[in-house]
Amino acid sequence: MTEDTLKKDIALREKSRLRENVEAILVAILLALFIRTFVVQAFKIPSGSMKDTLLIGDHILVNKFIYGVKLPYLQKVIIPFKHPQRGDIIVFKFPIEPEKDFIKRVVGVAGDVIEGRNKTIYVNGKPLVENYTIKTDPHIFPAGTQARDNFGPITVPENSLFVMGDNRDQSFDSRFWGFVDLRMVSGKAFMIYWSWNTDKFSVRWNRIGDLLE
Repeated sequence: MTEDTLKKDIALREKSRLRENVEAILVAILLALFIRTFVVQAFKIPSGSMKDTLLIGDHILVNKFIYGVKLPYLQKVIIPFKHPQRGDIIVFKFPIEPEKDFIKRVVGVAGDVIEGRNKTIYVNGKPLVENYTIKTDPHIFPAGTQARDNFGPITVPENSLFVMGDNRDQSFDSRFWGFVDLRMVSGKAFMIYWSWNTDKFSVRWNRIGDLLE
């Protein structure tokens, strides 16, 4: 083998190695985009509306596959699996400003009759057992003043959800702006993978890995 041939052979091998590396990077990027679009996506909790279930600084994983395969940007489910159920913690596009993501708990599904009586939620005439909520304000707003403590009864329409934050006195939810269209649901939150206490500038190690219910 001549020196020129040897140099050409080395150059071809380097080009081949470079191409393999580029292809591997492209495949990794495409796989990451696929997972983020159709399977799992990470979100950060910016407010205290879901305390004590979720705290400011919690980072969560959302299962985007559980309710069906959806075409990105079109909000159209092409392969449905199931609908969100009462008690599910979901991420969805805020109906008033769809560019914003909200996270709340499903309280009512299509056909349910929801009513709030002095901070107690009734679903189809029965008080809802909620061991995950907190109420920080002892004052009760009477019916007709605002919807925080007394509202309804209202019936959840087809293909819609009624959602509320677990921090009932500090949550901007369906009581104030209405229902969530099923097409706007991004997925179900299922785990806290990281938690940062911004006040104490420290990691909340005891929350990492917690499964959400």
